[in-house]
Amino acid sequence: MEQEIIQAAPEGLQKPRRHKKAVGKADRIYYIVIDVILVLLLLIVLYPLYFVVIASISDTDAIFNGEVFLYPVGINFKGYEALLQNKMIWTGYRNTILYTLGGTLLNMIVTIPAGWALSRKELPWHRFIATYFIITMFFGGGLIPLYLLISDLHLLDSPFAMILPYAVSVWNMFMVKAFYTGGIPNGVIEAAEVDGAGSFRTFFYIVIPLSKPIIAVMVLFYAVAHWNNYFSALIFLSDENLYPLQMILREILIMAEKAGSGMGGDATTILEQTKLANSIKYSSIIVSTLPILVLYPFVSKFFEKGVMIGALK
Repeated sequence: MEQEIIQAAPEGLQKPRRHKKAVGKADRIYYIVIDVILVLLLLIVLYPLYFVVIASISDTDAIFNGEVFLYPVGINFKGYEALLQNKMIWTGYRNTILYTLGGTLLNMIVTIPAGWALSRKELPWHRFIATYFIITMFFGGGLIPLYLLISDLHLLDSPFAMILPYAVSVWNMFMVKAFYTGGIPNGVIEAAEVDGAGSFRTFFYIVIPLSKPIIAVMVLFYAVAHWNNYFSALIFLSDENLYPLQMILREILIMAEKAGSGMGGDATTILEQTKLANSIKYSSIIVSTLPILVLYPFVSKFFEKGVMIGALK
């Protein structure tokens, strides 16, 4: 009965049929080639990380002999044991976490309001201010003037030497500006102004809640930069109790390599120290990168949007 009604219905009232888009042979070949290339690129990126993981728990002799390829051989955790037994590792972790949290918080306090201000055309001299910031991206004083500045500010051997000199990244600030320029409708801001909201109220109650994607991306960028920062510690810090994790791992690797370089001891001891040094080398990579790898999935859904904002603008 239903079929008869449908057949009797006028042509314009009949249920439209869905047509699948035809995919030609050339298109299929194209997609296959693209998929193969993407899979190869994925393997090129992931395999070194996978190798470091399996090498960190494999026997050193098996690594030297090329036996470690797809799975760990002679599983042991000597490298991790040697690292985690060193008390300075936990000091380095503590310092790095404090530098990362404090530095990222300062970065967000400076970068987000600055990006919002530069995106407003009503800001006096906003073009001049933007140009001034851009100049700093291409010209800098160099390492010696920076060291003298830190010294004159009495920040040497201070935790603030790891945070204050990097309060803002101009590149990140312009990414935030680009987000606000194209991502916050002017109608929303005008509606808030009509309702009587001032500049600060509009920023904190309207702009910030709409800024979650770019805030997540900035947190990731800044946190990774602070976590991996060891050069500043190498230049500005001499107190080992203030060293970040990267510097502690560097010191441990140097001591392990010296122990295995033949400086005293019999041949058996030197060989064992050399093996331990190589195990520590792989284990230290895992110890230093694991927290960032754990953090990334929580902000990955915002990462692509933030990167595309910077690319398009």
